Amino acid sequence: MVVILVLICLALTTAVWFWSRPLFLGTWRRSPAWFIWNAVFLLMGAGVTYLIGSLAPLGSLDPEEGCYKAGQTPDRAYRSANFEEYTRWFPLHNKCHAGYDLVPSWVNPALVALPALALLCLAYAVLLAVIRRRTRNKGTTCAT
Repeated sequence: MVVILVLICLALTTAVWFWSRPLFLGTWRRSPAWFIWNAVFLLMGAGVTYLIGSLAPLGSLDPEEGCYKAGQTPDRAYRSANFEEYTRWFPLHNKCHAGYDLVPSWVNPALVALPALALLCLAYAVLLAVIRRRTRNKGTTCAT
């Protein structure tokens, strides 16, 4: 177990080093790869956020037990009347009753913002790649 934790810490330290190095050198503005990696990290963060939201009663997999742990009384009639609300992919909800949701309030906005930022990073990476290719081709053209 300790070996696995050491390997995870080593991998994260290496990833942070390679991510932060262009920041310190100032080359991140011209690097499409840096923006692509940012998009990958943002999408991974969205995946982790989705897991946190979908497993909202973190103490157990039983929503009623999660409601009791949160200090709320579950309303079975409300849950059965709004069953389709719990089976949707987005937005995530796991309500004890009409006034209390087990899913943290930051989950659904993060599930919108993180992929949107990833899309912006990918678009900017494509723009930088196109600019780099055009400037490279401009220097090698032959005028006759």
